[in-house]
Amino acid sequence: MGLRAQDICDLSFNNLKWETNTIELLQEKTGKPLVLPMLEDVGLAIIDYLKYGRPEYESSNVIFLRLTPPIGKLQAPTLHSIVTQHMRTAGIKIQDGKKHEPHALRHSLASALLEENTPLPIISEVLGHTSTASTSVYLKIDVNQLRTCSLEPPPFDWNKGAEVF
Repeated sequence: MGLRAQDICDLSFNNLKWETNTIELLQEKTGKPLVLPMLEDVGLAIIDYLKYGRPEYESSNVIFLRLTPPIGKLQAPTLHSIVTQHMRTAGIKIQDGKKHEPHALRHSLASALLEENTPLPIISEVLGHTSTASTSVYLKIDVNQLRTCSLEPPPFDWNKGAEVF
């Protein structure tokens, strides 16, 4: 869904609006409110985690907890390690110098939305950016889209105007 790692770690039960199928939060980095649709598979995954994965811990309203003692709020570095481990387990090749933590998922989402011809302002809104200039960093050049904009070059006569010695 394009959330930053810290925002995932900060998610509380108050952020889940089951009646409207939305996730509503105040972003840590920007301080701006963000409302995202709670897709069915996301909602089901959260329910599954709450039923079968979340440790018993009554004194916290945050959703995601550490699984090992001391039980408490999941921290961003731990989330980075979890995502990296699962990417490797899934056989996803990580090129040197490429991001391989939760932030890589933000890049993937931005690229996927671009490929689906989603307008840049919408991608910015989904990622919680305050301006589209911030979003442009996440977007890879879509070669197929560029091809639709290109013109066929006119034929070039290599011998035209050439002097013969």
